[in-house]
Order: sequence, then C-alpha cells, then structure tokens
Amino acid sequence: MKLYAISDLHVSHHENRRVLASLPAHPEDWLAIVGDVGETPAELTWVLRTLRSRFRQLVWVPGNHELWTLPNDPVQLRGELRYRYLVELCRGLGVLTPEDAYAVFDSDGRQFVIAPLFLLYDYTFRPDGLNAQQAIARAWQAGVVCTDELFLHPEPYRDRAEWCRARVEWTAARLAAVPARYPVVLIAHFPLRRDLIDLAHIPEFALWCGTEQTHDWHRRFRAAVVVTGHLHRPGVQLRDGVRFEEVSLGYPSEWGRFGAPRPLREVLPGHSDWRCRP
Repeated sequence: MKLYAISDLHVSHHENRRVLASLPAHPEDWLAIVGDVGETPAELTWVLRTLRSRFRQLVWVPGNHELWTLPNDPVQLRGELRYRYLVELCRGLGVLTPEDAYAVFDSDGRQFVIAPLFLLYDYTFRPDGLNAQQAIARAWQAGVVCTDELFLHPEPYRDRAEWCRARVEWTAARLAAVPARYPVVLIAHFPLRRDLIDLAHIPEFALWCGTEQTHDWHRRFRAAVVVTGHLHRPGVQLRDGVRFEEVSLGYPSEWGRFGAPRPLREVLPGHSDWRCRP
C-alpha cells in the first residue's frame, strides 16, 4: 500500500480541473490532499467526490484558499466556523481531517501514523529587526500582499496569529501523545521551517508561509517524512535526514518553470527519482 500526495490543485482553473479529472486510479492506496483545492466548498466537494472512488482513503488538510470567505460564495461562514463546516463536509464523504484520530498506515512492512495538521501562520517568517506590523507594512509598500488579508477571517480569534498559536498548541499536544513506536508522517499546507522557503522574486510573501514554532517538529515528533504545499515549488529537501516533500500542482502559468506537472507524489514508501533541492 502506498501513500500519494498532491496540493494546490486550484481547480478554479480549467487546466487544473482537466489534470485532476485525468488522475489514474490507485484503489489500494491512500491520497493526501494538502490544501488549496479551491476557494469554495462546492469546489472542495467536487474534488473529493471525483477522487474518493480512485483511492482507498483520502486525507485532507486546509490551505488558506479554502478558508477564504469570498463575497459571491453561497457559504458565508468565516474563520473557525468555516473550517469546522469544511471538516464536516469531508467527514460526510469519508475523508480524514486534522480533527480526526490519527490513522495508522501500513507500507512496505512498516507502520506509520498519518498526522494531517492545520496550523496557519503567525508572521514570524519576517526580516530580523522588524515586528509583525512593520513587516506587513513593508510588504504592502513592496506591493506584495497575500489575499488572506482580505478574505481569510480569524473569528473568533483576534487575528490569524492568535488562531495559529491555538492550533499549534493543540496539535503539539496531540502529536506528543503518539506512541513512540510509530514514525509519523506530518502533512500540513504551510511549510514547517523557514529555511525551506525560496521566494527570491517575492521574499516578502514568506510572512504568510508558516510559523517558527514548528521549526523542530520533524525531530520532536519523529517524522519519517513531512508533506507540505503552498509554495508552488514542487520538490524534495532534506533536513536532519528527513524528507520534506513539497507537492504543489500550482497554477498553469507556473508549469513551464518546472516542466510538465507531475500531479501525484509517492510519499510512502517514497519515489527515488525526485532530485533534492538544497
């Protein structure tokens, strides 16, 4: 049994919908869907219904796009209520979420705990010497502003950073309770380490990419592999001997920079033909 992963499907784009519709069936295997499926619950529903018959089990974590509340979305829930609505949508389709008990996955004669995570970001991926407000102001001045600032609402939390802190605290307690005999597959939309982010053309965007609180989670929680998306930079990096797999499909306009899209990444047991980036 294998574990595959894909993120940043962005199915509002016709080309992405076509790629998704053409994905082959792997009826004995699992698929992790690592956020940014689309911007509406209707898009998420279509993706899950399309894929659930092709895999034994789907696992979903939210990206920032699923949490947007757009003016024309029939579902006008915001913040935590929107997230919980999406969790129940997934559960109704038999999809595992960050709110469910962690599953044990058998692969290549070993057992792994599959841990889908919802963590957000807290603006700590910022230039030295600046506080969060100063760093955001500098990003605005540079013309780099994440759409989350307009449509990802933090209610009932004061702001997204407070929501992030609550998610990190709750999630860390759950991971600490995983029995020590299991290696863990950490699955999160946002990168867990700042040094995984290579955004030379828009360095200011790192503000919306994660939290320093998770820098050592791959060691602290015995990660066999860490799976993320968000950056639209598919590839593999190693930290302390642990694979960090970025599994984005991304936008059609980006595909030329990295070659033709390879939508499904084999996470377990793990594919050998992906070159590691520094």
